[in-house]
Amino acid sequence: MKSILVHPPQQPIRAEIQLAASKSECNRALIINALTGFQSELTNISEARDSQTMLRLLNSNDAVADVIDAGTTMRFLTAYFAVTNQKKTMTGTPRMCERPIGILVDALRKLGADITYEKVEGYPPLQLNGFNYSGNNELTMRGDVSSQYISALLMIAPQLPAGLKIKLEGEVGSRPYIEMTLNQMAHFGIEYVADWQTNTLTIPPFKYQPKPYAIESDWSGASYWYSIVALAEDAEVELLGLKKNSLQGDSAIVDIMRHLGVESVFTDRGVMLTKIPAKASLGWDFTNCPDLAQTVAVVAAIKKIRLSLTGIESLKIKETDRVFALQQELKKLGAELKEVEKDHLYEVATLTDIPTEPVPSIHTYDDHRMAMAFAPVGMVSPVLIEEPGVVVKSYPGYWKDLAKVTTWEEV
Repeated sequence: MKSILVHPPQQPIRAEIQLAASKSECNRALIINALTGFQSELTNISEARDSQTMLRLLNSNDAVADVIDAGTTMRFLTAYFAVTNQKKTMTGTPRMCERPIGILVDALRKLGADITYEKVEGYPPLQLNGFNYSGNNELTMRGDVSSQYISALLMIAPQLPAGLKIKLEGEVGSRPYIEMTLNQMAHFGIEYVADWQTNTLTIPPFKYQPKPYAIESDWSGASYWYSIVALAEDAEVELLGLKKNSLQGDSAIVDIMRHLGVESVFTDRGVMLTKIPAKASLGWDFTNCPDLAQTVAVVAAIKKIRLSLTGIESLKIKETDRVFALQQELKKLGAELKEVEKDHLYEVATLTDIPTEPVPSIHTYDDHRMAMAFAPVGMVSPVLIEEPGVVVKSYPGYWKDLAKVTTWEEV
């Protein structure tokens, strides 16, 4: 599938969507289940490639663990394989090998892991050579780096003879993802102390208790449906499998989209999305929900809502440099993402209407979120999405679901 041309809907949108399972919850549950000796019953396992890769590698005896392009899988498995004393080579795609992992490796080395870099210091591929506990049960880490490093260490902490205390320095980014990790650990019997006044997390030594766990639907995937409702002329969509009190940080989309023209009403099956008037402007700190920034930026650009964004620095080291990618592709829609304060404050402004000839062709940069964030533009005007197959990373059924509300064709 080289490109998909999305056409505006010809009738009001009325749909029920069974969302994909959360890969964030799923990947944590898979690691914790492995630490129970694979004795827990997990239901609604994500079909996302990242989660399926995690599942495959956890059940593999191969000496090489190729995570493809899955950052969470790379980080979680590096910690898991290290503490369980497995000798593995950790590698992935060329882009994966450009994503830093030095902070996690340094922390694991302090705990007793023998890890070497095969090419560039601080980056995959890595060689895990075994684990000999150092006796160290305290770590100090920057809080403004990827929360995946922190979550990786938290999940293995109960396995350590003296547990682990992690002191986070500076501003803590993506805190909801850290809290998601802690809450899932608690489900499997782990007690913890999270002192957010001092940003200190303490995990005593304990054995995970096998328990059934049902994985929630994906709020990140839900965000694209909020975008569809916001941009469509007439739309009402019920998203199934979501919870009001979710562990997922991206449930912040409920509050964000209330400003952009979408109301949420929770039902016994999920959440109903309906249209309401949008505000003229919005300022939002995406520190705790960076994966929503692309979706929100596109909606604001199309609806001509002035948007100020902070907390998006981590987007530069995702599947692609998402700040750069947004800047390039928003231009094609007559909008811009401007850096107002370096590495801090950005603004989205609409300069012209969406050009209709030629139809804007959106480059996706091997990034699933670029494809799914820009496809809803098709609610307003035809849009061409290049390399649409990238959605397999987190939401394999995205195009099939989109076909329930509008038409698209392969070109």
